[in-house]
Amino acid sequence: MSQPSTLSVEPELARAGRIRLATVLLWGQGLYYFVTGVWPLVSISTFEMITGPKTEDWLVQTVGALIVVIAITLLTAAWKRRSPPEVVLLAVGSAGALTAVDVVFVARGMIPPIYLLDAAAEVVLIAAWAWALFRGSHGGLTA
Repeated sequence: MSQPSTLSVEPELARAGRIRLATVLLWGQGLYYFVTGVWPLVSISTFEMITGPKTEDWLVQTVGALIVVIAITLLTAAWKRRSPPEVVLLAVGSAGALTAVDVVFVARGMIPPIYLLDAAAEVVLIAAWAWALFRGSHGGLTA
Protein backbone atom coordinates (compact mmCIF):
# COMPACT_ATOMS: atom_id res chain seq x y z
CA MET A 1 0.00 0.00 0.00
CA SER A 2 1.49 3.33 -0.98
CA GLN A 3 1.51 6.37 1.25
CA PRO A 4 -0.47 9.44 0.20
CA SER A 5 1.69 11.93 -1.60
CA THR A 6 2.25 15.30 0.02
CA LEU A 7 3.45 16.80 -3.24
CA SER A 8 -0.03 17.93 -4.19
CA VAL A 9 -0.51 19.52 -0.75
CA GLU A 10 2.81 21.40 -0.58
CA PRO A 11 2.08 23.88 -3.39
CA GLU A 12 -1.30 24.54 -1.81
CA LEU A 13 0.32 25.20 1.58
CA ALA A 14 2.96 27.43 0.00
CA ARG A 15 0.23 29.38 -1.77
CA ALA A 16 -1.68 29.72 1.50
CA GLY A 17 1.48 31.10 3.12
CA ARG A 18 1.80 33.73 0.40
CA ILE A 19 -1.84 34.69 0.82
CA ARG A 20 -1.39 35.01 4.57
CA LEU A 21 1.73 37.15 4.13
CA ALA A 22 -0.05 39.46 1.69
CA THR A 23 -3.03 39.69 4.04
CA VAL A 24 -0.77 40.55 6.99
CA LEU A 25 0.96 43.23 4.90
CA LEU A 26 -2.38 44.68 3.81
CA TRP A 27 -3.62 44.81 7.41
CA GLY A 28 -0.37 46.34 8.68
CA GLN A 29 0.02 48.95 5.98
CA GLY A 30 -3.70 49.72 5.98
CA LEU A 31 -3.78 50.32 9.72
CA TYR A 32 -0.57 52.37 9.64
CA TYR A 33 -1.95 54.53 6.83
CA PHE A 34 -5.33 54.88 8.53
CA VAL A 35 -3.79 56.12 11.78
CA THR A 36 -1.32 58.48 10.10
CA GLY A 37 -3.93 59.74 7.63
CA VAL A 38 -6.66 60.38 10.22
CA TRP A 39 -4.30 62.06 12.68
CA PRO A 40 -4.09 65.49 10.97
CA LEU A 41 -7.84 65.37 10.31
CA VAL A 42 -8.67 64.77 13.97
CA SER A 43 -5.99 66.94 15.62
CA ILE A 44 -3.88 69.15 13.40
CA SER A 45 -2.37 70.73 16.54
CA THR A 46 -0.92 67.47 17.91
CA PHE A 47 0.17 66.48 14.41
CA GLU A 48 2.10 69.75 14.13
CA MET A 49 3.56 69.33 17.63
CA ILE A 50 5.35 66.22 16.35
CA THR A 51 5.96 67.08 12.69
CA GLY A 52 6.50 70.82 12.97
CA PRO A 53 4.30 73.79 12.09
CA LYS A 54 2.74 73.94 8.63
CA THR A 55 1.71 76.95 6.59
CA GLU A 56 -1.06 75.15 4.71
CA ASP A 57 -3.13 73.04 7.12
CA TRP A 58 -5.71 72.38 4.42
CA LEU A 59 -3.03 70.73 2.28
CA VAL A 60 -1.85 68.51 5.16
CA GLN A 61 -5.45 67.50 5.76
CA THR A 62 -6.02 66.83 2.05
CA VAL A 63 -3.02 64.49 1.97
CA GLY A 64 -4.28 62.88 5.17
CA ALA A 65 -7.69 62.28 3.59
CA LEU A 66 -6.08 60.69 0.52
CA ILE A 67 -3.95 58.44 2.73
CA VAL A 68 -7.13 57.38 4.54
CA VAL A 69 -8.68 56.42 1.19
CA ILE A 70 -5.61 54.30 0.40
CA ALA A 71 -5.87 52.76 3.88
CA ILE A 72 -9.53 51.84 3.43
CA THR A 73 -8.72 50.23 0.07
CA LEU A 74 -5.90 48.16 1.61
CA LEU A 75 -8.01 47.21 4.63
CA THR A 76 -10.90 46.15 2.40
CA ALA A 77 -8.56 43.87 0.45
CA ALA A 78 -7.18 42.49 3.73
CA TRP A 79 -10.69 41.84 5.04
CA LYS A 80 -11.53 39.93 1.85
CA ARG A 81 -8.13 38.17 1.97
CA ARG A 82 -7.51 39.22 -1.61
CA SER A 83 -4.44 40.93 -3.02
CA PRO A 84 -5.03 41.54 -6.71
CA PRO A 85 -2.19 43.18 -8.64
CA GLU A 86 -3.82 46.62 -8.60
CA VAL A 87 -4.05 46.59 -4.78
CA VAL A 88 -0.43 45.46 -4.47
CA LEU A 89 0.54 48.23 -6.92
CA LEU A 90 -1.35 50.75 -4.78
CA ALA A 91 0.39 49.49 -1.62
CA VAL A 92 3.91 49.47 -3.07
CA GLY A 93 3.42 52.61 -5.15
CA SER A 94 2.06 54.57 -2.20
CA ALA A 95 4.94 53.47 0.00
CA GLY A 96 7.43 54.43 -2.71
CA ALA A 97 5.84 57.83 -3.33
CA LEU A 98 5.67 58.66 0.38
CA THR A 99 9.29 57.57 0.85
CA ALA A 100 10.40 59.83 -2.00
CA VAL A 101 8.44 62.80 -0.63
CA ASP A 102 9.86 62.30 2.86
CA VAL A 103 13.48 61.95 1.73
CA VAL A 104 13.47 64.68 -0.92
CA PHE A 105 11.77 67.32 1.21
CA VAL A 106 13.82 66.55 4.32
CA ALA A 107 16.97 66.86 2.15
CA ARG A 108 15.74 70.24 0.87
CA GLY A 109 15.06 71.42 4.43
CA MET A 110 11.36 71.92 3.74
CA ILE A 111 10.16 69.40 6.34
CA PRO A 112 11.82 68.30 9.59
CA PRO A 113 13.90 65.12 9.88
CA ILE A 114 11.12 63.42 11.91
CA TYR A 115 9.66 62.52 8.50
CA LEU A 116 12.60 60.16 7.98
CA LEU A 117 10.93 57.87 10.54
CA ASP A 118 8.01 57.56 8.16
CA ALA A 119 10.42 57.02 5.27
CA ALA A 120 12.01 54.16 7.22
CA ALA A 121 8.58 52.60 7.84
CA GLU A 122 7.74 52.93 4.15
CA VAL A 123 11.03 51.26 3.15
CA VAL A 124 10.23 48.37 5.50
CA LEU A 125 6.83 48.03 3.79
CA ILE A 126 8.44 48.06 0.34
CA ALA A 127 10.95 45.41 1.41
CA ALA A 128 8.19 43.26 2.88
CA TRP A 129 6.15 43.51 -0.32
CA ALA A 130 9.25 42.68 -2.36
CA TRP A 131 9.76 39.59 -0.19
CA ALA A 132 6.11 38.59 -0.57
CA LEU A 133 6.24 39.10 -4.33
CA PHE A 134 9.51 37.18 -4.61
CA ARG A 135 8.06 34.30 -2.61
CA GLY A 136 4.92 34.42 -4.71
CA SER A 137 6.60 34.72 -8.09
CA HIS A 138 5.54 31.18 -9.06
CA GLY A 139 1.95 31.40 -8.00
CA GLY A 140 0.85 34.97 -7.41
CA LEU A 141 -0.50 36.54 -4.26
CA THR A 142 -4.24 36.34 -4.84
CA ALA A 143 -6.59 33.83 -3.30
